[in-house]
Amino acid sequence: MTGLPRTIRRHELRLIVPLADSTIYEMEKRGDFPRRFNLTPRCVVWDLEEVEAWLEQRRQTYLEGRAKIAPAPDVHQRKTRPVRPTDGSAN
Repeated sequence: MTGLPRTIRRHELRLIVPLADSTIYEMEKRGDFPRRFNLTPRCVVWDLEEVEAWLEQRRQTYLEGRAKIAPAPDVHQRKTRPVRPTDGSAN
């Protein structure tokens, strides 16, 4: 089947892209993820080639240091199980 586009359904997409359905939907709305399309009124698919290209682009962005990465949380501000100081002083 060369030359024919390969499409994937939602369960296959979840195996490739470990994001929640709501996250994928929001990214599609913003234009940050390949758009789904309907084969039938009840069958939604994505173009596998577009998804693979998106993954490769994300990987390159990360490797080039241009990816937006959320900062690590300040564990010292936790209300439950706060981190104790490591300088040996007791609270």
